[in-house]
Formats: sequence, structure tokens, C-alpha cells
Amino acid sequence: MEANMENKKMTQEAPAAGEMGKTYDPKAFEDKIYAGWMEKKQFKAEVNPDKKPYTIVLPPPNITGQLHMGHALDQTLQDILIRWRRMQGFEALWLPGTDHASIATEVKVVEKIRKEEGLGKEEIGRDGFLERAWAWREDYGRQIVNQMMKLGSSCDWDRERFTMDEGCNAAVTEVFIRLYEKGLIYRGNRLINWCPDCMTTLSDAEVEHEEKQGAFYHIKYYLEGSEDDYLEIATTRPETMLGDTGIAVHPEDPRYSKYVGKTAILPLVGRALPIVADAYVDREVGTGALKVTPAHDPNDYEIGKRHNLETVEAMNFDGTMNEAAGEFAGMDRFACRKAVVEKLKASGHLIEIKEHQHNVGTCYRCHTVIEPMLSDQWFVSMEPLAAPAIDVVKDKTLEFVPERFTKIYLHWLENIRDWCISRQLWWGHRIPAYYCEHCGKVVVSKEMPDTCSDCGGISFRQDEDVLDTWFSSALWPFSTLGWPEKTPELDYFYPTSVLVTGYDIIFFWVVRMVFSGLDAMGDIPFDKVFIHGLVRAADGKKMSKSLGNGVDPLDIIDQYGADALRFMLATGNSPGNDLKFQTDRVESSRNFANKLWNASRFVLMGIENDPGALDGSETLTLADRWILSRLSQLTSESTENLEKFELGVAANKIYEFVWNEYCDWYIETAKKRLYGEDAEAKATVQKVLLTVLRDILKLLHPFIPFITEEIWQHLPSKTEDLIVASWPIANVAHIDTEAERAMEILMDAIRSIRNSRAEMEVAPSRKARLIVKVTPELMPVFLNQKTYLESLASASEVRAYEVGETIEDAVSVVVPGGELLMPMDDLIDYKKESERLEKEVKKLTSEIDRIDSKLGNEGFVAKAPAKLVEEERAKRVTLAEMLTTSQERLDKVKSKLK
Repeated sequence: MEANMENKKMTQEAPAAGEMGKTYDPKAFEDKIYAGWMEKKQFKAEVNPDKKPYTIVLPPPNITGQLHMGHALDQTLQDILIRWRRMQGFEALWLPGTDHASIATEVKVVEKIRKEEGLGKEEIGRDGFLERAWAWREDYGRQIVNQMMKLGSSCDWDRERFTMDEGCNAAVTEVFIRLYEKGLIYRGNRLINWCPDCMTTLSDAEVEHEEKQGAFYHIKYYLEGSEDDYLEIATTRPETMLGDTGIAVHPEDPRYSKYVGKTAILPLVGRALPIVADAYVDREVGTGALKVTPAHDPNDYEIGKRHNLETVEAMNFDGTMNEAAGEFAGMDRFACRKAVVEKLKASGHLIEIKEHQHNVGTCYRCHTVIEPMLSDQWFVSMEPLAAPAIDVVKDKTLEFVPERFTKIYLHWLENIRDWCISRQLWWGHRIPAYYCEHCGKVVVSKEMPDTCSDCGGISFRQDEDVLDTWFSSALWPFSTLGWPEKTPELDYFYPTSVLVTGYDIIFFWVVRMVFSGLDAMGDIPFDKVFIHGLVRAADGKKMSKSLGNGVDPLDIIDQYGADALRFMLATGNSPGNDLKFQTDRVESSRNFANKLWNASRFVLMGIENDPGALDGSETLTLADRWILSRLSQLTSESTENLEKFELGVAANKIYEFVWNEYCDWYIETAKKRLYGEDAEAKATVQKVLLTVLRDILKLLHPFIPFITEEIWQHLPSKTEDLIVASWPIANVAHIDTEAERAMEILMDAIRSIRNSRAEMEVAPSRKARLIVKVTPELMPVFLNQKTYLESLASASEVRAYEVGETIEDAVSVVVPGGELLMPMDDLIDYKKESERLEKEVKKLTSEIDRIDSKLGNEGFVAKAPAKLVEEERAKRVTLAEMLTTSQERLDKVKSKLK
């Protein structure tokens, strides 16, 4: 019967139109499925008082290029959450958008203009540049959206936003004015981080520290009026000494107490430097005496303020030295460093140079070494904004997943400095500040004033600078919902439910959204922050263009399908940890999709008419009760995992259930009934197969939406798309621990039987009796499930061991509470085995004779290397043992033939 069933399956005709294809081919349906969702507005979220909202705002990708694998991970995790909550009945809004990314985009557009037009930014003017920048945004903004669609992202595209669209512009201006009126935004001459390449300020968060090889230069600073007494100063940046205006020592350092209040002379320049005592100085670093350069170091700047030291700026904003550098004026800063060192050597001021590995601040975009520079800039006073943002995390109003990232958040806020928000760029939100051309009065306003309230002047100019990109991004959770207008969407969807983002932008973005939301909205922007890691190359290195190890998600989707990429990213994810991209794992995920496809096709081909739903009247077998119980357990556990943001754990559990339990076990047990003559049994197994398949598709849909939706469309009596079908709820009535225990015993037994047969090279088609020798309590487990043992363990019959019965020469398979015996006579074809063993004995005998001949040759033994002779002797011992074993088995087999 089994052979007939297999033949029936193999000879099925190709599916008719509307049926599932024979092979899994994601290219055949992924685009079609997505287009169907879009046409039906399945991603649309509306204000609905009858539903609870669930909102995620997409971390807006920069419009500087196409999506990378990090975006694919970030968006896959968000889509899993939004699809799951949508199926649970929430009004699920995933709000998409893109970020203008001031510095990065301006750099790209400038490069494009220079390459295509041969012109610089200043040559085309601000208006011409902005025209080209907006064209860039249209091109790359659309590309990013199309890429997200290929991944399957179920965003509400009707609500797509851009950080410089009209609504977000209004929000930025409103926040700036409010903070200014509160006294929290001010303009001042402060020490800032400056990128000489991008020619703009950077916030502290935009400065990356990189390990670089440097040196400590030890220099003599002679006391005024002395040719012998000097302080030894160690510095890593000798070019900045041209701006020194003091020397600081620790007030409790006995080495230098006698010098406090005296004056030293700056080498090469001759400037008098007051020697001051300041507790900031670390006595263990360098020599314990610190040169103070207020205009070129943030800590020196603070020391200078405390001691009223002069400020001397020795460097230009392009990284060259200015007139204050004297003879070094006009030199590049690094060329100046070399020249200063050579001059110090020549003058006898250089004591020594010590190699030194240290952290150097660099621009996060171009990686140029940044310079601390004094500049007139706009700042946000952070302490008043930081305090409530700290409180909401400490009192658990806002929680991080994993919790350990709370420390990064708090550390940054508790040590925060005022935020420099102005950038010397053209692409971005222009600062809404206007200067009276007559008296210089500053007016912060939504529009240019008509007249000056101080002098009556009517001529104003707007500030040339734009705001830091993160200023507008900080407003994203509420600016995208219509703020500052009191929109129904803002009232319904804010606060959002969860922010999904990488750990690398906690202080860039997460912190700023929290304090901005608390200040503007009076409430946190989200309840949870779900942190994921980075996607790294297979060797663990960070993916980057410079290393050439990046992987384009679209290439992977083209080769394996979006579902395979998504499932690889989901199953490899654990909150907060990095993930290695490995192609073999993508292939494994595709194999899983293929397994699901084939299993679904098998089930649907075995169902002629819709058998209806399980109603409790069916006579369920052990396998039926087991799979339904396991499904209920899986539904409960995976839902709980998703609630805890353990998306990878949930995905792996579903994978194991589908592959091992449903496909490899339950479907195998179902075949005999599915193709049998018992109509009632057939109807029951069809109902169970479909019931489990439906819930499998639902559980898998958030992870692999395309294939699950495609299979779902072929199910009988489906009334809606899977994307809006209800999330399964565990059926407590189906929980059956006894059935699970009994089935586990059976499956373990079948595995052991299969392993024993495989070791003996017994063909699956060869049947063997199975004699059950277990405790009375376990006997029914085996005897009542004879059909499973017959079909899955190649048993010709299954019977109980009779007390006192003698079974000689049988293979024993140990199981809980006893053993299963398979007579050797059933497993072995003695005639064939005899022929095989005779050939083996002949071959071994011939090999031994060959070695004996070689070892009996005195010439070989005398001339061959001793090691080779010993190897031949050892080989003979091994072959002799094998011959003895084979001969004994041959004799035993021949005795069976008599």
C-alpha cells in the first residue's frame, strides 16, 4: 500500500491554474503578493477608537545611498513586530520616512556637482545647490522606498515623511522658538568640535574616537629669568603650543608647588605663561605639568576660564595655522607639527619623543581628525532637558531591551554638555534667526521681521547656518504625526509603542527623542527601546565600503528571495548582540521555505474538498493529539517570546516545530490515513493537517510574509488575506501531556531503530519483526501504535515479548523501561551477506599475503626506512584482526544457510 501511495504522489499531474506550483520560486510571487497588499491598503492604519493603537516610527534612513544589511535587519525586526500586532487586532501603524542627513548628503551632492559640472558649491550659489540637493533627494528617497518594498516592509506608505518636508519644517521651527523663549537655546562663543574637511561644527556625539599611532613630545618650558630651571611638558599636539597661554599643575603635587604663581616662557614664541594650580590635572599622566591651550582643547578651555587665562587662536578653520602662529602661519597643521618639532630640536627645547597609541577624535562622516575651535555657534542648554529624561528611565517609565543599554543612555545624559546645534552647511533646516542689519539685534521668528523693535530698521538677514540633522530627527515620533497641530493622529498614535534601533545611535538619536518628547509633548515618545546589534561580515569584521565586505540585501533577495533573507536575520538575532552574515545560513533559510512549500503542497494535494474545522466529534489518534498539543504549546511560547522581544527564539521554535515535528513526523504518520479507504479517518487527518498548517502559516507570517501569504491563498475556505488574519491563540483543550510523552517515547524508539538499521546497512524496504520487551505501563504505547512502527520503523509486525521466551541472535534497541528486539534473521539476507563476506575475506587475505611477501624480502627490510617497515607490520596486525572478525561472521552466516 505504501508503494502505491508513493507512486500516486510521484505521478500527480502538474497543478492546474490556481494551484501551488511544483517548486518553490519566490520570484514567481513575491512582487505580486506585495502589489496585492498595496492595492488592498492592507498596511493602512487609521484613528480607530474601537482598537488599541500600536505604533512604530521607522528610524529614517539617510538619503545618501541604498539600504545596507544593517537596514535590512532593523526593518525586518520592525516588520515582524508590526505584522504580529496587526494580526493580534491592534491598529498597527508603521510610519516610514527618510532623513535629509545634512553633512553626508551635502558631501555627496558637492561631489556629484564637481564631477558632472566641474563647479564648486560657492560657484552655483545657495539656491542652485539646494535645487540639486532636492533632486538628489527625489532620486535616492524613491530608491530606498523601493528597496524596503522588496524586503516586504508593511509600512503605511500614505503617511511617508521626510525630515525636511513642510510639516517637519514647521515642527523644527516651533521647537527652536520655544526653546529659545525658555532660554534653553542661546548663541555664544564657545569651544566646539570642528571638521576641517566638512568645514562645519560637530556635536560630541558626532565625534568618533579612533586608535591612532602618535607620540608624546617632551618639551622644556624654562622659568622666566632662568637658563637652568624648567618644567618638562609632554604633549601629543606640539603644533597647538603656539596657542599656549598658561601651565597647570595639581595643587597637591609636591614636585611643582614651588612653581605655582610663577611664570614660564613659551618656547619659539616667547610668551609669558602663568603657572596655575588646578585639580583637573592628573599627576600620573605625562609629567604632571600640563600646557594650557584654551582655544584648542575643551578641558584647557575650562581651566582657562577658571584662571582668567588669555585665549589665543593659532589655527584657521581649514586646518592651517594663522598669523598667531608666527613663522608657521599658512602651514597645514600636521606639517606645522613636524616643523615645530624640528625647531624645538634645533633650539634645545626638545627632551625626547616617546611613541604613544592614543584615541583621536575624528569626524563621524569623513574621519578627518577634528579640531577643538572657538566659534560663535548656537547651543542648547542640556541640563534642564536631561533631568526628566534621566528620571523616566530610572523609574522604569521607559525601558530598554536588553536592560544593560540603560547604562549607556544614563552615562551620556549624566555627563552631558551643551549641544552645539548649528552647522556651516546649506542643506538642512535653516536657523530661524534674523539679524538687524542696522543695530545687530537678533530676532528668532518663524518669518523675517518687518521692522526692528530696537532701532526701527527694516533690513534683516537670516542666519546662514542650518541645524544639526539630529535636531529634526529628535522630533520624529511627534512631528510625523502632525505636531505642532493637535491632530487626531497625534492624539491616538502618540506615544508610540516601541523604538527599534541599533546600539550605535543611542546617544545620537534615542536620548534626543526622549528629552524632546518630554519637553514638547509632556510625555515619553515610546514605552520600550528594543536594541539590536550590527550585522557583521562572516569573519566578525564590521561591514564597510572601504573593506569591500559589504553585502547588498537586494542581491541576496534576487538570489534567494526576501523570505530567506528575513528568516536568516530573524533567527540569528538576539537583542543587543551583533549578527554575522553567513551565506550558508541564508541557504538554510531558503531550504526551510522550500520544506514548508513542499509540505503545504503535499497537504493541499491530499485534500479534495474542504473537510471543515475540528469540532470535537473526531476520533483522534495519538499523533493527532500530540501534534495539536505541541501546536498549542508552540503558540503560547512563541507569543510570549514575541512579547519579550525574543524574536530569534520565537522564530527558531517555530522552525523546529515545522521541520521536525510537523513535516518529518506528523505528515509521515498521516500518509496512510490520508490515502487510505477509511473515509472518517481520512476526514479527521485532513482536518488536523489543515488546522496545524493554518496556524503554522499565521505564526510564520511576521517572519516570512511572502511565502506564507502565497500558500494561504491556496487554502480552502479562506475568507481574508493572511496579513489581516487573526493571530492564533493557544487551545488549552488540546494540551495533552500524556500524548506528548507517549509520542516522544515512540519517536525516540523509531530513531534508535533507524540508526541501528543504518549501521547494519539494512535497506529501508527490508521489513523486520519487532518484539516489545518493556514494562506493563509502557506496553500499550507500543502495541497501540503498531501502524507508526510499521510505517516509520520498517516493522513487519509488532508483538509483545512473552515471558520465558528465548530470542537468540537479535538486535536490541534500548528504550525507557526495556528494549525492542529485532531478529537478525529478518534483517539480513544470509545468502547475499555470505557472498559479501567471502569477497571481503578474499580481499583481506590477498592484502596480508602482499605484506608478508614484502616483509619476507630481506632486501626490502634492509633498505627501506625503519618507519616504513614498522608501518607495514602494524598494518598487517590490523588486517589480521579484520580477517579474523570477517571469517567468524562468515562462518556464522554460513551456518544459517545450512
